[in-house]
Amino acid sequence: MPFLYTWVTLIVVLVLDRLSKWVVQSNMTLGESRVVIPGFFHLTYILNPGAAFGMLQGQKWVLVTVSVIVLAALFYFQRKVPHGQRLMRVSMGLIGGGALGNLWDRLLTGKVIDFLDFKVWSYIFNIADSMIVIGGILLIILLMRMKEDTNDESLF
Repeated sequence: MPFLYTWVTLIVVLVLDRLSKWVVQSNMTLGESRVVIPGFFHLTYILNPGAAFGMLQGQKWVLVTVSVIVLAALFYFQRKVPHGQRLMRVSMGLIGGGALGNLWDRLLTGKVIDFLDFKVWSYIFNIADSMIVIGGILLIILLMRMKEDTNDESLF
């Protein structure tokens, strides 16, 4: 049952991502921005043809390939995670769910639906992006701690 943590997390992230994107598409027009917290947070509906921070614009198949490789690596390495490492499995589910959510968009439209617009920086993102970042940071922290705790033994 240890794989359950990864799969449940992945499914929850994917459902939240798809639902949030559906709500935005159903209630906003492309390019529309709605103020949530003035000067700090808006909902701004855009279609992003690239990756995070405006990288790889128009490189759909490169991004699809990277997503598939990330998902394959997560599924492979989850078998190597010790049974007691539930949080590590959750972090892998966060990354996998986010990667799958954005992959879905890229395969259907060639672009990713973004709408979370914090005015403290110039990038607009989505729930999938957020989960990939949170899951990635958490996974790095857990791997570093595991390496320290096991005297430099590695998962890999």
